[in-house]
Amino acid sequence: MSGLNTITGRAVGDLAHIWQSVRDILTTPIGSRVMRRDYGSLIPELIDQPMNPATRLRLMSASVSALVRWEPRLRIASVQFSVDARGGAVIDIEGERIDGSRREAINTLSIPLRG
Repeated sequence: MSGLNTITGRAVGDLAHIWQSVRDILTTPIGSRVMRRDYGSLIPELIDQPMNPATRLRLMSASVSALVRWEPRLRIASVQFSVDARGGAVIDIEGERIDGSRREAINTLSIPLRG
């Protein structure tokens, strides 16, 4: 067991806890946490900008910089921004899990940015 599910309060496994943490980091606006004003990412500010190549690059950069700072269990290999079939924004992350002596590749971790 690695942690608790933020919705149900039940125990979650290592990879599910990482997924939950990554989603929380990416969807939390910087400055919104009282005791951790610098926690989060710039993605909530960028998500409603026009979807041009510059904004897509800013979204990918904001996600990588936030994850490098706040999620030490991951080493990011690549990040892609896409729009799913329902029109929702999704960040696809490829990387390696590096917590402790365990190392395993994370093929693709898709994080919905809304809803």
